[in-house]
Amino acid sequence: MHPVVQAVTERIVERSRETRSDYLRRMAEARSAGVHRATLSCGNLAHGFAACGERDKNELKLMNKANVAIISAYNDMLSAHQPYQRFPELIHQAVTEMGSVAQFAGGVPAMCDGVTQGQPGMELSLFSRDVIAMATAVSLSHNMFDAVLCLGVCDKIVPGLLIGALSFGHLPIIFVPAGPMPSGLPNAEKARIRQLYAEGKVGRDALLECESSSYHSAGTCTFYGTANSNQLVMEAMGLHLPGSSFINPGNELRDELTREAARQACRNTALNGNGYRPLSEIVDEKAVVNGVVALLASGGSTNHTMHLVAMARAAGIQINWDDFSELSDVVPLLTRIYPNGQADINHFQAAGGMGLLLRELLDGGYMHEDVNTILGNSLRDYLKEPFYEDGQMIWKEAAKESLDKEVVASRTEPFSTNGGLKVLSGNLGRAVIKVSAVKPECRVVEAAAVVFHDQNEIEAAFKAGKLDKDFIAVVRFQGPAANGMPELHKLTPFLGALQDKGFKVALVTDGRMSGASGKVPAAIHVSPEAKNGGPLARIQDGDLIRLNAETGELKVLLSDQQLSDREPVKFDSPEVKSGMGRELFEAMRKSADVAESGASIFFGE
Repeated sequence: MHPVVQAVTERIVERSRETRSDYLRRMAEARSAGVHRATLSCGNLAHGFAACGERDKNELKLMNKANVAIISAYNDMLSAHQPYQRFPELIHQAVTEMGSVAQFAGGVPAMCDGVTQGQPGMELSLFSRDVIAMATAVSLSHNMFDAVLCLGVCDKIVPGLLIGALSFGHLPIIFVPAGPMPSGLPNAEKARIRQLYAEGKVGRDALLECESSSYHSAGTCTFYGTANSNQLVMEAMGLHLPGSSFINPGNELRDELTREAARQACRNTALNGNGYRPLSEIVDEKAVVNGVVALLASGGSTNHTMHLVAMARAAGIQINWDDFSELSDVVPLLTRIYPNGQADINHFQAAGGMGLLLRELLDGGYMHEDVNTILGNSLRDYLKEPFYEDGQMIWKEAAKESLDKEVVASRTEPFSTNGGLKVLSGNLGRAVIKVSAVKPECRVVEAAAVVFHDQNEIEAAFKAGKLDKDFIAVVRFQGPAANGMPELHKLTPFLGALQDKGFKVALVTDGRMSGASGKVPAAIHVSPEAKNGGPLARIQDGDLIRLNAETGELKVLLSDQQLSDREPVKFDSPEVKSGMGRELFEAMRKSADVAESGASIFFGE
């Protein structure tokens, strides 16, 4: 093991000793020696299988057959989740062939940040993760099940499913991906058209044609944002079948992988003797570190600086931004997937995909090999790739070297010697910044602040020509407590256009950027947030701010006395309190934890 990876892991183990022990105790108490429905009364059980067919009723009356729960985020508005419409049928078929039963236990909500970006509904987005976690728990609360299949892909859905599932960590639980859509309009062209539209050089018709050519069919969006980061992290943590994350939907291989996940869930139940593999024994400190390392090595979503923290806490494991930063300093960047390059996730798959990436990281000592997975007790089981040949799925050894070195690099010749994620700190608080897509000459910005309270104000100022200068946009009151921490990805074309004109520009915000954070330096998730009296609430137009992504400095060039003498601005917009369902989330905004602790409602003191 690389000494820093080992040291960070040991520190997490020690930091989490008490909370992890408590979690494992609760899971041990929840475990049943036999099927869980055996504890139900006759009336309970009759309700539980009343709608089943005769065959399934008879099997469920016996207490030696598994009942597999299906929890799905299916809806046919989300392209990534539309393929899940067919999955329950495939799962029922496979589980029946195993002599067991599958029941659709519940659906969880799934919203699309791509649809709500820049819209009022985005203010529900982050907290939808915790709603999904609770919906997962409700789905499993009947105590009818011996294993679980979780069907979800996108931004908050997978983290929410895992947080909820970890409350039932005594059960074997497998995550089932749906796969990315085939490649559409090249990412460079998409970014070019978006920027031309922001500059007023092309019209809405051209923009819509561009977007429709990019997002054009069922499947996950092909850029490397939070959705595809979710899939990569789940596989790196041993919660997917090997090589299953990035197989396109709608073909025999995808269908067979779904069936095989269902069969594996049956094999992993407590009924299978030595084959019992509960979720609580898979998601441990080493698995969490493996997830962080894979995220960093691939230049993944900054949203996981919150999601992975919250997911780990659900398993009694405490990680923080310092862990991310220390690992990022030593983990090499091995992929170039848009926005960190021009390739999309299908190009990554073709260049060698997950098997190649994991091989490089394992052979370099960056990941823990001795971990439990849904298959066994070694991550080397994941150095293989599925194929569908002659009417059946077969496994072949994963590529040993990149088939496209512009997309996947080797650990000896990486794209960068570090993962490109840094923690910033100074008198403005703590923040994270992703620099893997930021040119070195753009990573240090010292300029006057221009303060905004709403992302739409930047669009108006840009179109009025007021931002043709060096500046740092301070967009505050965008944190969890203020308005639910919406993504501010709408700002990217405007700030990118100004950067391309030669101006030094950067963003400082207590909000989020997209999981596909790009070329403009952005200090995000600033904590403490302005709503809670953080230093951002004291910043005024013209204050000189230094953002140095090389040294990790985030500072307003004022003395401590000057800063503390200022009264913090109070901003309480009625627009974030109601409309588009926002009034229903007021309690969540009031109880949300800080970003570095996962921005969750579940784990605060």
